[in-house]
Amino acid sequence: MLRGRQRYDVVVVGARVAGASTALLLARAGARVALVDRAPYGTDTLSTHALMRAGVLQLRRWALLDEVVAAGTPAVRRSTFHYSDGESVEVAIRTDADVSALYAPRRHVLDRILVDAAAAAGVEVQHEASMTALLRHDTGRVAGVRIADRTGRAADLPATITVGADGIRSAVAHDAGSAMIRRGRSGSAMLYRYYADLPATGYEWAYGHGVAAGFIPTNEGRTGVFVATTPARMRALRRDGTQRAFATLLATAAPRLTERVAAAAPDGRMYGWAGTPGFMRRSYGPGWALVGDTGYFKDPITTHGMTDALRDAELLTDAILDTVAGTVPKATAGLPRYQAIRDELSSQMFDVTDRVASYAWDLDEIRILLRQVSSAMRTEVTYLQSLPNRLGGLRSGLTAL
Repeated sequence: MLRGRQRYDVVVVGARVAGASTALLLARAGARVALVDRAPYGTDTLSTHALMRAGVLQLRRWALLDEVVAAGTPAVRRSTFHYSDGESVEVAIRTDADVSALYAPRRHVLDRILVDAAAAAGVEVQHEASMTALLRHDTGRVAGVRIADRTGRAADLPATITVGADGIRSAVAHDAGSAMIRRGRSGSAMLYRYYADLPATGYEWAYGHGVAAGFIPTNEGRTGVFVATTPARMRALRRDGTQRAFATLLATAAPRLTERVAAAAPDGRMYGWAGTPGFMRRSYGPGWALVGDTGYFKDPITTHGMTDALRDAELLTDAILDTVAGTVPKATAGLPRYQAIRDELSSQMFDVTDRVASYAWDLDEIRILLRQVSSAMRTEVTYLQSLPNRLGGLRSGLTAL
């Protein structure tokens, strides 16, 4: 049943990783928050699943990592990089008090944990409700959203801030008039499938000429296997059938891993992703902000999307709370500061991911690019570890925004 009319401090459109996390953190700080999503509660979505160090760090800081582990998500303690010239390099995951392993939860696991935590913090959650329009003041400032359920029943959710977390084709971004401020040049086309009884020694990544692949252990004893290349090459290969395209690309990227896949049992259908270049949008305006893939999307080949969504949820929350509390100078507070920090932390990863997604590298260059990916991740973790614990104790409304 749709609920409306109450005024909220923040309404968040999109209840996946970025949106649910933003709603959760704001509610824990005392904000009145509504969270809406067009999908039913607990549904899965296409994802590479792999959380990197910064993502695991965030879940631990928010006291949610134990739930991910309790859901049967296997611990990943090493990454192995396979190259088609015969070299394999194994890297142990560095452990410390914050991160002892990495994890790759299925999205119906992680998204549900985040939504449930948001609801427990006081967020009003409404699934199977789509945004149909932004509400606006006479001045043009965004003032909330109008939503409708599947029967067409409508409700207005007035809010001081409206957060778009509704994906790369965001209705919030479109209706708010968010401009593209940066575009990538490359986009991976991918095929992805789950397998039962497919042993993986942790995260396994493979690279051949113009092709990449990955093995990602996840819940219920399943391993997600993806292959990726340029959209043009994928289209050409799929003319002979999707399964043949998958096998051809896997053999090119990881010839020594094909026997393991052939011996495993497929679990469910093959999924495909046609590919789209990365982008950065202007992620704030009068009464609105964007978070996650809605504001900043990069190719999934570096499997960093969920990690960035968790990071940016905290950056946006802190920007909103700083504005209210007046803890930073007014000239640098709030949403402009959020985007500036996000872009600074994202720039190196965006650039190297775009290069990897071009598939124009040789095996010597991809080794260099992967070291650059690692460097970008270290910068991100260092920043997150420096953040103070300022997410509790604020109990006033956000009317100062």
